[in-house]
Amino acid sequence: MNDTNKITADHLARRAYVYIRQSTPDQVKYNLESKRLQYGLADRAREMGWQDVEVIDEDLGLSGEGIPRSGFERLLRAVCEEQVGAVFSIEASRLARNGREWQTLLEFCGIVGVLLIDAQAIYDPGFTNDRLLLGIKGTISEMEVATFREVTSREQRIASRKIPMLGCGPPSI
Repeated sequence: MNDTNKITADHLARRAYVYIRQSTPDQVKYNLESKRLQYGLADRAREMGWQDVEVIDEDLGLSGEGIPRSGFERLLRAVCEEQVGAVFSIEASRLARNGREWQTLLEFCGIVGVLLIDAQAIYDPGFTNDRLLLGIKGTISEMEVATFREVTSREQRIASRKIPMLGCGPPSI
């Protein structure tokens, strides 16, 4: 099936949402090309036939680590209220910041018929193969984050052990 065949009149009758995500203030400040590409998804949504496009960007610079994200919550609420025809992002598996959020988003999108559209494909979480692929992509994304955290933690422990050896410990009184 051609990906664009997944888009129906019902999808186009509802709003397209573009969820903009950059996890840290430094990413927001320095990754300008990523931000430009993400905002450009609104134009892509219009080119694909959506008349009503909403950009959610209030979570820019929030890591999601225990921090409430009003934009993501607003997106989920709109999905559950059947206002959304499609959610656009640069990488679908990066929409959520953890596995629980990801699975919740997939489940709700599948139930109410919301497409997830990224740079690679148009996914319909109501289709078994798309749901499987999205699940795998979400797991890979989650493992990437976990691996990054492990490596960072290990490097911090190694560095903290080296500081006393370099004579850079706290001053003696």
